[in-house]
Amino acid sequence: MKYLIVGLGNIGSEYKSTRHNIGFMIADKLAEEAGSIFSTEKYAHYTSINYKSRTLHIIKPTTYMNLSGKAVSYWLQQLKITPENMLVLVDDIALPFGALRLKPKGSDAGHNGLKDIQATLGNNNYPRIRFGIGDNYTKGHQVDYVLGSFTKDEQAELPFLMDKSVEMIKSFATAGIEIAMTNFNK
Repeated sequence: MKYLIVGLGNIGSEYKSTRHNIGFMIADKLAEEAGSIFSTEKYAHYTSINYKSRTLHIIKPTTYMNLSGKAVSYWLQQLKITPENMLVLVDDIALPFGALRLKPKGSDAGHNGLKDIQATLGNNNYPRIRFGIGDNYTKGHQVDYVLGSFTKDEQAELPFLMDKSVEMIKSFATAGIEIAMTNFNK
């Protein structure tokens, strides 16, 4: 069995540790744990790992957040993986910081990366882990907030939350989405 794990974010050092790049950060953690290194490939930084007889192909699109669908479509076709075996790692302002939700499908909820993936694939029937970043911003400052850095208190919690996200990815690939949702969506 093979899976495509898609960490959403923006390339460039100015975005490296921002809330909007949590998908990249989780993808990095997954690869790092397995001792795997990303290489620059078409439309993405790419690596793969083996876990319990599964191959997890991990990408971090280099197309920037708003054009994530281009990378996703290319890699799904290239690797011959169905959208049901893809897992998108995405930040979510609708969830409080630290809340993690595994979903089999869903709306884009105004997230430009998900919006572009949905437009490119023609549907929203693909699993995702929604990583809550909260909505602690004043009206009109959403972009500044998502492109801003985590607070010191949030940074202290990130290692635990990223570890939990990696566990969710592994459970998705080995036990399936229903069991993973039962075990982690509490």
